[in-house]
Amino acid sequence: MSASVTPEQLKALEDSLLNTTGNVPLHIRFRALFTLKALKSEEAIKIISRCFQDPSALLKHELAYCLGQMKKTSALPVLETVLKDVNEDPMVRHEAAEAMGAISSADSIPTLKQFLSDPERAVRETCEIAIDRIEWEQSEEGKRALDTQKVERHIPLYTSIDPAPPTSKLLFGAPKPEDVSQESIDILKSQLLDKERPLFERYRAMFTLRNIGSPAAVDALASGFSDDSALFKHEIAFVFGQLLSPHSVPALLNVLRDVNESDMVRHEAAEALGGIGTPEVFPHITEWMNREDAPQVVRESCQVAIDMWEHENSGAFQYANGLEATPAQVAVA
Repeated sequence: MSASVTPEQLKALEDSLLNTTGNVPLHIRFRALFTLKALKSEEAIKIISRCFQDPSALLKHELAYCLGQMKKTSALPVLETVLKDVNEDPMVRHEAAEAMGAISSADSIPTLKQFLSDPERAVRETCEIAIDRIEWEQSEEGKRALDTQKVERHIPLYTSIDPAPPTSKLLFGAPKPEDVSQESIDILKSQLLDKERPLFERYRAMFTLRNIGSPAAVDALASGFSDDSALFKHEIAFVFGQLLSPHSVPALLNVLRDVNESDMVRHEAAEALGGIGTPEVFPHITEWMNREDAPQVVRESCQVAIDMWEHENSGAFQYANGLEATPAQVAVA
């Protein structure tokens, strides 16, 4: 057990996440989840795994994400079970596949390959990217990057394990604005939008633009919302949630308000808006939390987003029960 918590504290986190009383608000369960994620212990993995019986697709997809970020092979059996369950929500199955890619065990490749023709586009696209990510980590470039990080003790700009790495030059941080030309951003934008490229390569351009993080890079990323892949668009919204740039708010609001957009994209936009936490965001996430005609995953995401918005505007440093020192949106999928 992690030395960070007592057995009593761990039991309290378990009861909160599993909602043993039946009346724990969703945003409190999210806080418990991200605290367990920060522990990275086997006990935490077992507790998170037991929560996949919950009816909330939003919560279950977040469970899968957190297991991937913990990067423990002991989480693979439950993730494989979720991926193989064709009755599970596609958003949850996709996140299980992505988590398997984050853990990056070569043993996962045969299972992922089984779903490259899955009826659900988001699932098969995620499996494709997950396989490419595992193979990248085993490649010379991937091994060299990891060795460089260890030897030079680089601290990544973002602590998340992403579905694809930025380009090698930007693996470990943001460049100075004067070192990135508009021409470079235009090239990355072209790569981002090029449907002839493998999704993994387009994702690499996406996360490179994230690491650049300038308003021009945000505009380039926002152009990706015109794509026809819900998976691709939801990842852009996730990236905006990491960047926390007010410059992305108009694009995210357009996504949240678009009733014809995929639920998984709108949910990610809502959580990104909550993390950004600017004043104009609050009325919109409040509205969509309370709209009876909104999909459940959108309403629930807005509930979590309001909690995040309140955290961002509270002046408090820690979000997840005092054990994770960054706002949840930096890690939310």
